[in-house]
Amino acid sequence: MNQNISRLADSVGKVIVGKNDTVISLIAALLCEGHVLLEDVPGVGKTQLIMALSRSIGGKFNRIQLTPDVMPSDIAGFTMLDSKTGDFIYRDGAVICNFLLADEINRASPKVQSALLEAMEERQISLDGVTHKLPEPFLVMATQNPVETYGTFHLPEAQMDRFFMKLSMGYPSAEEEKRILERTEMHNPIVNIEAPVMSVEDITAMQDEVKKVRVTEQVKDYIVKIVSSTRGDRNTTLGISPRGSIALYKAAKAFAYIYDREYVTPDDVKNTAVSVLSHRIILSPQGKSAFGTAEEYISNLLKTCDVPMMSR
Repeated sequence: MNQNISRLADSVGKVIVGKNDTVISLIAALLCEGHVLLEDVPGVGKTQLIMALSRSIGGKFNRIQLTPDVMPSDIAGFTMLDSKTGDFIYRDGAVICNFLLADEINRASPKVQSALLEAMEERQISLDGVTHKLPEPFLVMATQNPVETYGTFHLPEAQMDRFFMKLSMGYPSAEEEKRILERTEMHNPIVNIEAPVMSVEDITAMQDEVKKVRVTEQVKDYIVKIVSSTRGDRNTTLGISPRGSIALYKAAKAFAYIYDREYVTPDDVKNTAVSVLSHRIILSPQGKSAFGTAEEYISNLLKTCDVPMMSR
């Protein structure tokens, strides 16, 4: 594993017990300048995860609890009149940070969801004719509860597609939960991270290095084959768009970089495909009957698509 990534993952591991795959996937999304949708039950450590990452990098962390009464100005900020100078002054919204945890995004109104997703896509906000650039790096981790749906506003498929990855932490094992109890006995585990292990400038530099990772024509064809197989399939109502193939391409490069390679292998594509692609499709009734979930559908797709021979 890349030495810098290993240090970052170890730092986050001082707070998060286990869940190494989720931590690595979150770092991969950060390296690709992508945002993450974390669909999980309450209390499994979502807030601690993004706080640990931000504290390990030394970036600014914001958290907003989304409810139906949250306004778009809470996300994007607002301008107000300074009574002393007579000038309009911009007041920061929640998105003016490096790491934003948007808790329970499906409880926010569609107008607020749109304001957040616009900032995620454009990486800037415009108010009263003035454009405000968002800091770099900028990572949004939005959460939603997959069980309780009362009083929620379902994210439309077009907005789900804007998320780079969809992850799930899941419950810890019995041994991991025992270690969690021991860690929280004396203090909040977040204090275990005494100092950042890298700066935001280091992350920006690594993002540039990820772009230099080579991808062979065979691997490109493999990515396109996986994505195109979801289109026109009787098991799907909505196939994966080119945005999905671009995301899979970037994620595979990030995984290659994380594991200290200058080129992408088919295994990098396989390791990222489920988290990158599953939230971008809608299964047909037949597909739901055959596979149950989109994740199982993508996993089965990877088994049926021929893996190319590698040539460097």
